[in-house]
Amino acid sequence: MSDRANDTMTDHTTDSKQASDAKRQSRIRIALVVLVLWAIAAYLFVPLLWRAYFAVDPKADAAAIFDGQPTITETGDGHPGDPINLAIVGSDRDLVVAMNAAKWEPADPLSFDSSVRIAVDSVFRRPDEHAPVSSLFLFKRKQDFAFEQEIGDSPRQRRHVRFWKSSMTIDGRPLWLGAATLDERVGLSHTTAQVTHHIAPNVDEMRDLIVSDLEKAKEVERLKWIDGFHKTLEGKNGGGDPWKTDGRLAVIELVPAPPAKTTTPPATK
Repeated sequence: MSDRANDTMTDHTTDSKQASDAKRQSRIRIALVVLVLWAIAAYLFVPLLWRAYFAVDPKADAAAIFDGQPTITETGDGHPGDPINLAIVGSDRDLVVAMNAAKWEPADPLSFDSSVRIAVDSVFRRPDEHAPVSSLFLFKRKQDFAFEQEIGDSPRQRRHVRFWKSSMTIDGRPLWLGAATLDERVGLSHTTAQVTHHIAPNVDEMRDLIVSDLEKAKEVERLKWIDGFHKTLEGKNGGGDPWKTDGRLAVIELVPAPPAKTTTPPATK
């Protein structure tokens, strides 16, 4: 074989290798471009799209959390109680600190002594900012916390709210369900004939008042509204009092409370 033929074969082999290398490099470049595009889409554009979606409809994710949650409390004898109209996200301390800052006082536990006290205060029109509230039940237990605001000079009229801690958490913080109502007068229960407070029908007013009070106290980190939480927009509570609502649930994420101050005991010698 002549030198010219050998040179021709060598050139052909070199050209084939170069073409193969070029194709391989082209495939690598294409793969890198696809990888970069995937990374940009998966870690930048798609999260931005989801954030934009939930910014337009912040109820979309929250509504699923409250689907199936109880909407009505119960009395001790199994009658329907007051409707749930508030949800709070925060620790026990967050809740207590926020309600105190919003000028809602804790209600005393219901006992014989506190029951006698509220009866006397109602008759003689004496103020009682810690008057007890009756027990309502959710999750098969009575309220964990109750708060109230006085109206006038006796406990005949007052604003109050009960809270129950649920088993749910949001971002690692406990979820509380609350029922806020206005006691507008004292009378006999329409179902048991016992002496009781009768509530005002529009329970949304107390829901909106608590939201407003917490906002004024700068205790609200985030506020959401769940439309259609109540499918039934009116009913009667355990005392036979009618109530009505627009069906919305206010979901309040509280500002985390500062840590409780601890007192260091003096060193002993």
